This record gives sequence, structure tokens and C-alpha cells, in this order.
Amino acid sequence: MESSRSAVRAVEILRRYRIGSVPYLNARPLVEGLAGQLIFDVPARLADRFAAGELDAALLPVFEAVAHEHSLIADGMAIASDGEVFSVFLAHREPLEELESVALDPSSHTSNHLLQCLFSEFRGLEPEYVARPADDFQARLLIGDPAIQFRHSHADDGWKFLDLGAEWKRCTGLPFVFACWVLREKVADPETLAAALRDAKERGLAARERIASACGDAEFVMRYLTHFIRFDLREEEKEAIALFAALLRKHGLTETVAEAKIRYV
Repeated sequence: MESSRSAVRAVEILRRYRIGSVPYLNARPLVEGLAGQLIFDVPARLADRFAAGELDAALLPVFEAVAHEHSLIADGMAIASDGEVFSVFLAHREPLEELESVALDPSSHTSNHLLQCLFSEFRGLEPEYVARPADDFQARLLIGDPAIQFRHSHADDGWKFLDLGAEWKRCTGLPFVFACWVLREKVADPETLAAALRDAKERGLAARERIASACGDAEFVMRYLTHFIRFDLREEEKEAIALFAALLRKHGLTETVAEAKIRYV
């Protein structure tokens, strides 16, 4: 009964705010039960809408949090991985060292910049980065649900997959945060908003089996949401965010020269 009252209170609180989310499977446990109140969009466009003041809170790519001088992040929640993430990868047919160009994903700033950081910092690779594949065999970055579909469809036909979560873990020993709840800097009562989002997260995590059962491949979805994707934002994840921000600055991938000042609520 108490948990039911808590859920009602959280929903009532969240109705006061304009909230946006990415539309991918990996976000479902963080937004389950809030679909009627959410504005869905791909990561890059969601970030544009947040920057334009259309949203009070958004489940944004972490690049958007660290590429600005000040950011307000709801503590304890993230879309992250501690190793292989499965749904963010570079699909390629040639050896990495022989890649002349890579097609980036126009929907994701974070993953595009993560790949460039990994190549520049840890592999010494500098291929040309292009907006779209030149042909069906072009190496390309894929994220989210389309990435999962591509990986299932091309598992045995010559494509190789550089999983960016696994590569980051190999190179840094840290988890990687792909997205987190970012709040508008002057949003009203940010502590209450963050607490309501944390309440929604707990209810969403408890609903993962139900989420999976409604999908076509329930066994894979359950494994994806419990093994590949992590939803906590702890000290290790915050350390990873800080390192990612430092690498972005080092390699000239953000206009922010100074270290981003992040406040967690």
C-alpha cells in the first residue's frame, strides 16, 4: 500500500514538469509508467530541445552534461555499462588499423565522441569521420534499438563489432555512462524532481520482467536489461564521467576548455 501511495505521489510530482527521454529499450526501466507524460526523441534532437528550454528534465546523452560549463544531474540514475553494452558499437569488416573512414551515427553525440576518444587516446587511430555510409560495407557506428537489430541480423556474415562499452572498460577499467537525467539549471525544486525520478527508477527496475515479456525476444531483452545495461550512478560512474570530459577537452571534441562543474541532486 505504501509503495502504491509513493508511486502516485511521484507521478503527481512529475506532472508538474516537462520531461523528455530517448525512445530506446535501454531507457525503459527508468521511464516505465511515465510514458503518458514523456516527450520522446532521439538523443541529439532531445539535447537540442533541452537546450532550447522546451524541457525541465531530460534523459540526455552524457556528452550534453559534460560539454557545458555547468550541469545539474539527478543522482543515482544512469544508462550505463560495466563492460559490454551490446547496443553501442562500431560495425566494421576491415581490421581497425586499416579503416580509412567511419560513418558516425547522426542521432548520438555521446557515442560518436566516445569512439573518437577511444581511437585517438588508446589506439592512435585517426580515420576520417563521415556523416553517412558510402556503401553497404562502410564501417559505421550504431546505437540503440537499430544497433541491436543490426547485430542480430549480421552476426555471421563478415561484420565485426567493436563494443564501445567493452573497449572503454578495457582501456580505463571503469564503467561508462551513456545517459543520465539532466535537469534545467533553474528548474523549480530540483531535489523533489530528482527524488521522484529515483522513485520511478525503482519501480521500473522491478518491472523489467514485465517489460521483457511484452517484447518479441523476452529472454534476450531480460538479459539485456539485467546484464548489459546498468542503471546506477555511483562514484565509479561519476569518475568515468569526469574522465570522459577530460578526454573530450584533450582531443578538442568540445568547445568547453574549463572542467565542467557538475552538481548532483
